[in-house]
Amino acid sequence: MEYLELIEAASLSLCGLATFLWMAIGSLSKTTRSEILAQRLISVICLSSAALLFVLHYSGGEIWGSKNIARPFAVIAVTMAIASVMNIKGKDVQGEANPHNIMKARRDED
Repeated sequence: MEYLELIEAASLSLCGLATFLWMAIGSLSKTTRSEILAQRLISVICLSSAALLFVLHYSGGEIWGSKNIARPFAVIAVTMAIASVMNIKGKDVQGEANPHNIMKARRDED
C-alpha cells in the first residue's frame, strides 16, 4: 500500500470512528467521568484525523478523486474536536421544555 493511500485510509477511518463515538455519546455519558473521557477521546481522534488530512493535502493526495477536499475536511475535524469538549450536560440549550420534565410534571399532577 502506498504512503498516501495509507494516510487516506487512516484519516477516513478515524473520521468514521469519531462520528460513531459522537453518535454514541449519550450511552458513553453515564457518569461525568466517562463523559469527560469520551469527549477527550473524540477530540484526540478528530485532531489526529485533521493532522493526517492536512498531511494528505500538502503531500498531493486525493480523497474520492479530489485533491481539494482534504483541507476542508481537516478544518471540519478541528471544529468537531473543539465542539466535542464543550460540556453542556445539565444545561438547557434550546430554551424549550425537556420532554422528560413534561412527563414527570404530568405524573405529579395525576
